[in-house]
Amino acid sequence: MRPLTGLFPTEDYPALIVGLGAPDDSAVYRLDAERAIISTVDFFPPVVDEPYAFGAIAAANALSDIYAMGGEPLFAVNLVAYPDGYGLEILSEILRGGGEKVREAGAAIAGGHTVTDKEPKYGLAVTGIIHPDRIITKGGALPGDQLVLTKPLGTGTITTALKNSRAHSDHIDAAIASMSQLNRDAARLAQQFGVRAMTDITGYSLLGHGHEIAHLGGVNLRIQYNALPWLPGAQTYGEQDIFPGGMWRNREYFEQWIQFDGSFADYEVNLLFDPQTSGGLLMAVPADHLTELLAQLEAVGTAASHIGAVEPGSGGITVVR
Repeated sequence: MRPLTGLFPTEDYPALIVGLGAPDDSAVYRLDAERAIISTVDFFPPVVDEPYAFGAIAAANALSDIYAMGGEPLFAVNLVAYPDGYGLEILSEILRGGGEKVREAGAAIAGGHTVTDKEPKYGLAVTGIIHPDRIITKGGALPGDQLVLTKPLGTGTITTALKNSRAHSDHIDAAIASMSQLNRDAARLAQQFGVRAMTDITGYSLLGHGHEIAHLGGVNLRIQYNALPWLPGAQTYGEQDIFPGGMWRNREYFEQWIQFDGSFADYEVNLLFDPQTSGGLLMAVPADHLTELLAQLEAVGTAASHIGAVEPGSGGITVVR
């Protein structure tokens, strides 16, 4: 998107609170003193075999960008690519999975667009709403803030194991349940407890998205490896070197900002660069709110872990045992 920044200079669009000038999970446009709209889009090919589950995961993933800004979704439109000759029953199940997930979020499907393609793809363009003074961006973390991660990691290596017919069914079921879970409750609690920076963990991996928080906030992150939550099977498949190609791209690009303090196996490093689908939220919360935030997340059934802290710096991450 960088070539477009000159076409849309920030000063020419004062109502565009979050846009190309400050990359974030969604665009935010101020309507008035009380309301701003949030806009985002995401779609991808199937990550699991079951059509309904794929639709639900893709919808949860797209909705997550609204939640990552601290907002609430209003409505969405479907984005569909579908091959000629495939049965419409499969497409109907994909759309049903996505539609029911949108309804669970309290939003509505308002339309969509379909094109013919060699491989199925599905996702949503989502519109949400937030008060202009309550937007949570990636760049607000301060030294002393504590890092909280919701949802366990490992969806990239597990779904790759599935594509290679090497995944255990229990591991797939656990990954589907995690990827299908909305980040709604976590986002609402982030607002309640004054979270200063937040992003969802998706294709750039924990360390890639963590770097975005560190870089945009002008701070460093210190992450405790042993505190990280993992989906069942993630460590097993990682040790077998089962990773999507995006892991290597993430590692090649982001490792320039990463330091490892201690002894780590190569597969453990790779797991930290593993692309996630519909992952959890990474939050920087004031230290005096940490205990109550974790308690409330547990109370609403959202898995969450205290994984580290924010330190003075300029965009780096240190991973320690």
